[in-house]
Amino acid sequence: MFRTLSRSVATGIALLTPAAAFAQEAAEAAAAVPNPGNNAWMMTATILVLLMILPGLALFYGGLTRSKNMLSTITQVGGAACLAMLIWVMWGYSTAFGPEGNAFFSWGNLFLSQVTTDSTAATFSDEVISEYVFVSFQMTFAAITAALVLGATVERLKFSAAMLFTAIWLTIVYFPIAHMVWAGGGLLFEMGALDFAGGTVVHINAGVSALVLAMFLGKRKGYPGEPMPPHSLTLTLVGAGLLWVGWFGFNAGSELEADGTAGLAMINTFVATAAGALAWMLMERFAGHKGSALGFASGIIAGLVAVTPAAGNSGPFGALVLGIVASVIAYFAVAKLKPKLGYDDALDVFGIHGIAGIVGAIGTGIVYSPALGGPGDAAEYAMGAQVTTQIVAVVVAIVWATVGTVIATLITKVITGLRVTPEVESDGLDIGEHGERAYN
Repeated sequence: MFRTLSRSVATGIALLTPAAAFAQEAAEAAAAVPNPGNNAWMMTATILVLLMILPGLALFYGGLTRSKNMLSTITQVGGAACLAMLIWVMWGYSTAFGPEGNAFFSWGNLFLSQVTTDSTAATFSDEVISEYVFVSFQMTFAAITAALVLGATVERLKFSAAMLFTAIWLTIVYFPIAHMVWAGGGLLFEMGALDFAGGTVVHINAGVSALVLAMFLGKRKGYPGEPMPPHSLTLTLVGAGLLWVGWFGFNAGSELEADGTAGLAMINTFVATAAGALAWMLMERFAGHKGSALGFASGIIAGLVAVTPAAGNSGPFGALVLGIVASVIAYFAVAKLKPKLGYDDALDVFGIHGIAGIVGAIGTGIVYSPALGGPGDAAEYAMGAQVTTQIVAVVVAIVWATVGTVIATLITKVITGLRVTPEVESDGLDIGEHGERAYN
C-alpha cells in the first residue's frame, strides 16, 4: 500500500564539487515538493475516510442496536475514533512508521516532533505528498479500525472499558500489524504480502479482535432466546451508503496518487460492492427468505471488505467475483456458523469483516494474476507462491490479533471491569452510561 517515507536530506554533498553539490541539493529540494494534485486528492480521501466513521459507521451500528442503546453505540464509535486520533499523533505514527518508514517505533518522532510542513512522504512513483497529509490519512485508518471492533460488544460493554481497551489494543495490536504490512522493513511487507487498503490491517484485525473481546464479555442478557431486532434499518442503510461513499477514499486513496491505479481501485470498489449486495440477497432467497434491506446492507459491507486488499491488485472482473464469493461465505458465517457456535458477536463484526477480510486477503493472491485481468507481471507472477504468502499474512494477523486482544482485554478487566451491571443493561446503556435517550 505505502512506500517508505522520504524526507529531503542532502547527504554526501561535502564530497562533491561546489557546482555538483548545488545541483544535487537543488534537485533533491525540487523532488521534495509535494505534487499539488496528489496532495489535494489525498486530503479529500482522508476526509472521505472520516465520513466512514462519523456519521457512516456510527449510524450503521447505531441503527442495528435496540433504541435504548442507540446513543451509547454512537458514542463508543466516536469516542474510540477520537482517542485513536490522539494516540496516533502521540505515539502511534512513530510506532507504525519509524524513520524513513523502516524502523518499528521511534522515540525521536513522538508527538510528530520530526514532522514539519516541509517533510514529505513518498508515493508509488517519484512524486511525494505532504507528510502531514500522509499522517492524517493513516490516522483515519487507525480510528475506524478501533471503532469497528466495538460493534461486537454493543449493549453491554462499559464506556470506560471501551476507551481503555482501545488505547491498549491500538498500541499492542494495530500499530505492530500496520508496521508489518505497510512499512518498509515490516515482516509481511518484505515477504511480498499484498494488502492494498487494509484487508489484514483493518478487517481481519478488527474482526478477529471483536470476536475475542465478545467471547470474554459474554452474551447479551436474553440472547439468543429474546428477539433483538434492529431499531432502525433506515439509519443502518443510510450508514451503509455513507460507508460506501467514504470507502472510495479508503480504497482509491490508498494509491496515494490520483493516477490510473487509483481509478482501478475506484471501479473495483463499485463492482465488488454491487455484486456483494445482490449476492447476499440472493442467498436469502435461496434459503427460503425474502431478500431483506438488512441483507442488502450486509452484502454492501461484505463486498467492500473483500475488495479492500484487492482494490488496486485486481481487474474489475476479479473484483466482481471476489465480492460475490466473500458475500456468500460471510452470509453462511452469519446465518449458520454464528448460531451453531453460539457466540454473541452483536453486529457481526467477525462474520462480515473478519470472514470477508480473510476471503479478500487470500483471494487477492488469485485475482492479482494477469491472466484474470489483474495487474501482476506476467513474466514474474506465480499464483501458488503469492497465495501462500497471502495465507501466511492472514495467519500472522489472526494470531497477533488474538493474543494481543486477550492481553488488552485482561488488563482492561482488571482496571475498569468490562460489563455494565444487569440493571444498566436492562434499562439501556443510553440512560445507564450517558444519562440521556436517543428518542423521547
